[in-house]
Amino acid sequence: MPIRPRPALGVVMVIMAAFFFSVNGSVAKTILRAGIPAADLTTFRALGAAVGLFVIGALVRPGIKRFRITGKEVPLLLVYGLTGFFAVPILYFVAISRLPVGIGLLFEFTAPLFVALWARFGQRQQVRGRLWVGFALSLAGLAVVAEVWGDIHLDTLGVAAALLSAVLLAIYFVLGAKGATSRDTISLTGFAFVISAAAGFLTKAVTGQLPDWSVLSQDTPGGVPIYLLCAYLIILGTIVPYSLVVAGFHHLPATSVGILGMTEPVMAAAVAWVALGEQLNTAQLAGGAILLVGVVLAETARVSVGQNEPHAPAESASASERDRSPAATG
Repeated sequence: MPIRPRPALGVVMVIMAAFFFSVNGSVAKTILRAGIPAADLTTFRALGAAVGLFVIGALVRPGIKRFRITGKEVPLLLVYGLTGFFAVPILYFVAISRLPVGIGLLFEFTAPLFVALWARFGQRQQVRGRLWVGFALSLAGLAVVAEVWGDIHLDTLGVAAALLSAVLLAIYFVLGAKGATSRDTISLTGFAFVISAAAGFLTKAVTGQLPDWSVLSQDTPGGVPIYLLCAYLIILGTIVPYSLVVAGFHHLPATSVGILGMTEPVMAAAVAWVALGEQLNTAQLAGGAILLVGVVLAETARVSVGQNEPHAPAESASASERDRSPAATG
């Protein structure tokens, strides 16, 4: 059944997802500090989320039928799962294990900038001149966050992981909007996590190892059982926010989802400040603000949103024809 786009509901969904994700950054970093490798934590998270979503999907109408797939859907689901649900989390966990959570997310959330650049050069979409202003501000903001005028304090591998995750996150935004046109939230997210978990186990099998989750039965130095943090990681840090984002694609274009998602670094930095004592100095806070302004300018520089960025599973033929433009977004 076609879903009538409700932009206000989409905004609430994406903001709620950003909040849960922001708390998840500090939770994940605490688990990583206990000694679990980033790849193993990603596999654990994906497996738990996949099981949870398939159970929910089987119990909620229309039941197990929602998980039927066609051969045409397989390539998109594979790339969607491997990029946004396997590679991005691994790179994000690597980044926040070596960088403050807020800074890692600031680098990662240059993703909408890559979406805008793809629209301009990959899709040949017309853009306003502020794309280049936004691009310049984003680079300036990153330079200030990294404090390049002095000794570089940021971990090189952490920065590289965060920036690569940004590129893959851009692919996730584009594919997510496309996938939401033909699949419901539960099945799209569930299949993506199945692919992520399978990729994690396959990677371990190639290296002749199994994921090491033994630390999950331990407590943090503060006495908090790690299994409770893992419960948050899977339920409120994964199933709920990922589902909210995918549901948001039914009501908002990927551009809007990307821009609203940029509230996450701000909230995550605040949570990490309180929970982990990770304080950003005045220059880094200013650089983060400049970066976010630049990304918003770049992301809103497109003249029109083409039909390839729909926000409802089905539209009438007349609406599709009316909204079609030769320079459609990926």
